[in-house]
Amino acid sequence: MEQRVVSQNRRELPNLNALFAPRSVAVIGASADPDRIGGRPIHYALAASFQGRIYPVNPNRTEIQGLKAYPDVRTLPENIDLVVIAVPSDSVSSSIEAAAERGAKGAVIFSAGFAEMGAEGVQRQNDLRDLCRARGVRALGPNCLGIYNASIGHTATFASFLQDPVPPTGTIALVSQSGAYGSYLFMLAAKRGIGIGHWVTTGNEMDVTIADAIDHLSEDPTVSVIGCTAEGVRDGEALLHALERAHDAGKPVVLLKMGRTVGGAAAAKSHTAALAVDDAVLSAVVRQTGAFRVATTEAFLDVLYGLNLRRPLSGWRLGIVSVSGGAGVLMADSAEDHGFSVPALPAATQQRLKDANPFGSMTNPVDVTAQALNNLALVGGPVRAMLTEGGYDAVVAFFMNWLSSPVTGPKLRSILAEALVGLEDRTLALAASGPESIIREYERQGFLVFDDPARAVATLGAMARIGAALSTPLPGTVVPDDMPRIEGTEVDEVRAKAILGRAGLPLLREMLVTEPADAGAAAGAIGGPVALKIVSADLPHKSDIGGVRLGLVGVAAAEAAAGEILATVRERRPDARIDGLLVSPMISDGIEMIVAAHQDPVFGPVVMAGFGGVLVEVLRDVVFRYGAIGPDEAHRMLDELRGRRLLDGVRGQQAADVDALADAIARLSAFGVANAGRLESVEINPLLVRPCGKGCVVLDALMTLPGPGIEIR
Repeated sequence: MEQRVVSQNRRELPNLNALFAPRSVAVIGASADPDRIGGRPIHYALAASFQGRIYPVNPNRTEIQGLKAYPDVRTLPENIDLVVIAVPSDSVSSSIEAAAERGAKGAVIFSAGFAEMGAEGVQRQNDLRDLCRARGVRALGPNCLGIYNASIGHTATFASFLQDPVPPTGTIALVSQSGAYGSYLFMLAAKRGIGIGHWVTTGNEMDVTIADAIDHLSEDPTVSVIGCTAEGVRDGEALLHALERAHDAGKPVVLLKMGRTVGGAAAAKSHTAALAVDDAVLSAVVRQTGAFRVATTEAFLDVLYGLNLRRPLSGWRLGIVSVSGGAGVLMADSAEDHGFSVPALPAATQQRLKDANPFGSMTNPVDVTAQALNNLALVGGPVRAMLTEGGYDAVVAFFMNWLSSPVTGPKLRSILAEALVGLEDRTLALAASGPESIIREYERQGFLVFDDPARAVATLGAMARIGAALSTPLPGTVVPDDMPRIEGTEVDEVRAKAILGRAGLPLLREMLVTEPADAGAAAGAIGGPVALKIVSADLPHKSDIGGVRLGLVGVAAAEAAAGEILATVRERRPDARIDGLLVSPMISDGIEMIVAAHQDPVFGPVVMAGFGGVLVEVLRDVVFRYGAIGPDEAHRMLDELRGRRLLDGVRGQQAADVDALADAIARLSAFGVANAGRLESVEINPLLVRPCGKGCVVLDALMTLPGPGIEIR
């Protein structure tokens, strides 16, 4: 049993109350024009009946939008919680100073002209950050679109979505680095009827990051789901902590991360000055902390839509009802793609439903055919039977345009509501078209409505995956005290293997020699075929320079090959220091894997596993985890490999010793954490996983250490 640890990623909850729920707000650069940047926050707050007090600050006005205006913050009649700054960049610092004198603990900085402007802007932003920290002010921005809390009418934003009729409010929180994209998502969400209760954009993230916002919102009782869009990750430790806290609070986090490709990552770095993060590592972090990642705006909104109306699913059994056989097959295909099982209804249930509708198919998918138009009870019966007798965790149903009919639409809604009496915790998704007003009526009764059957199933799949993640305790392990620590600045293969052996990784019986004759003698002592490899810390890729010979049999063959290797390497790399030759027994009864640990620049120690050998860079079938994991999590890691079935034995091959492989992964992950700061990377390729009961063995190891004067986290 793996031990859950309150890990190194835990930290104190940041105090962001002044930003999210202020009692008094000063707007510096306030405008009488409700369409200007300095005027919108005031106009919105008045329209939303802000529960606090708002003070316009403008030395050129005595009244703004019906409120008394003040020449500067120091003349306000009371101290304030939050300052909203809408002035040129060269006036921001003095505004922070003045606000801090009046007790402000939060600042929303609309002003641009900082890190996004290059080196000079970066220095200006760093100076502003230092000032905010010295004065105890938590700052959002600069170059951000602000923050919105619907529950108290807090509208410290100039986003245009509040210009429209009051958007639907609810328990969904939306966090975005990009103000413009975050505003766009808000408008799309409102169009879908998704109730956004909190909205925050972080801009340049001089101080408050998306991780800080997630952290704060995870403790807010008015928030049930957190949607987040990110261009870059500045503080991996903070994000890990925030996602862990949200998981512990039972709150789904849905993440849309831009910059998945090399080009996209470069664009994100240019735009936000954020650190580029290895996309595969980020995906592992999201999965490992129980969050859910999507790749498109459509999927992001679909998942938030589903969670806005229903809780995450508790299982993977899906029932399918359709008025079209083809649509039923389409949904069954999609169900398999998203991990659902589509088991048949019990035989007795099938027969009872068949007696009621002889023209239909009553297995699963259930095809009620167009006969249901004459008798909508032919729909309600199968839906209820699926949830009560079939034990399905959710049902998805295809009804074409039936919702649009002024006769059929209301009757169908009533029939479906009746079928769910006493089963209100279950989820029913409909694939059907209809006018927005009718769809809203269905949604008010808890039904999810999509115009595409595949999107309906995909959203249910996301809800099932989120449900499984939230119901599974986060993994955690303790790094053993006796885990070896690396010393020095360089290491060759022999020393790397010796260190890994002390960490509990299984090794071969190998011999280090310096002369060809000694290589022949070692081969004779080992017996059977052997491998020869050059040993040099200067030569990480030995085969590229002719430093490897495999399958050598007998003393003479080994001695001759050793002479050839030494001559070839000295000719091709006369500058390399050669420590000798490693003589190893040849073992081939297994599957070659790669297992590695390295220090990610954002998230720290991570471990990788996948199918190895020479094809690792071609197949790229690898998965990641952060931190020290145990064997159970290593097994889950292996289950994500596309080629996972190869480990179970295919075409007569014996199943591999997966337990030994999982143990090796866990040990290497602990080794990586124990040597954070000392180790740049360690790669075992291949790690030969032998048949069940025979374990695994390190065949080659490459350990890279940071050079003198180089620090890694």
